Formats: sequence, structure tokens, C-alpha cells
Amino acid sequence: MNDRRESWFDEEAGPLVRLYAVTGGRSGGGRPELNMLTLVVRAGSRTLRRNEPEYAEIVRLAREPQSIAELAAQLNLPLTSTKILVGDLIDDGLLDFRDPEPTPEAGPRDMDVLRAVLKGIKAL
Repeated sequence: MNDRRESWFDEEAGPLVRLYAVTGGRSGGGRPELNMLTLVVRAGSRTLRRNEPEYAEIVRLAREPQSIAELAAQLNLPLTSTKILVGDLIDDGLLDFRDPEPTPEAGPRDMDVLRAVLKGIKAL
């Protein structure tokens, strides 16, 4: 980096600075009630007032129920940042959210399957 025009980052650094600006420098977990399995869906027909394309893309994708993890993967954004953006859209009244349906507790048949899998792994 002897040349003053040489940058300290390269093209592979990605949109880190931009994402920092979009989240307003927030790096915390966002709303505590949101987790990676929380389902979000578009709520009503309110108009998006935010200019950043990440918000518009989340609203577009949430026309169908999506988990926060799915949104993060589709947007190629960190999970924490996605939770912050989703929280903003919930606060704006553009998204509804709910926890995923709970799964039934493991039963005896599930244990039989797990034992069979473990036995197969040990046989390798």
C-alpha cells in the first residue's frame, strides 16, 4: 500500500460499509422476539417509505411467508442484519410475524430411528 491511491479494501470486501449505513450502525440482535425461524409475511398494503433496496426486496419476498433465515440467504445478508431490517419493517407496519409451529416432542419411534442411525454410523 505504498501508492496513496491504493485502497485498503478490494472488490471482494462486499457491501459491508453500505450495510452498516442501512442498519444505522446497529449490530445487535434487533428485536429479541425474532429468531432465525420466525416467519414473516407482508401485512396490508401500506407504502414502503424507506429508500434502501434491501427493505424493498424483503417486502417483495415476504408476499409469501418466509423465515428470517430464508430471507437472509436470499438477500445474501448476515442474519443479524436481516433481523434488524425485518424489525424496522415490522415497526413500520409492513410485515407481520409469528413463531413457527412447534414440533411434537420426540416419541419412542424417533428414538428407534436415532438408534438405527447411530448404529449405522458406528458400522462405518
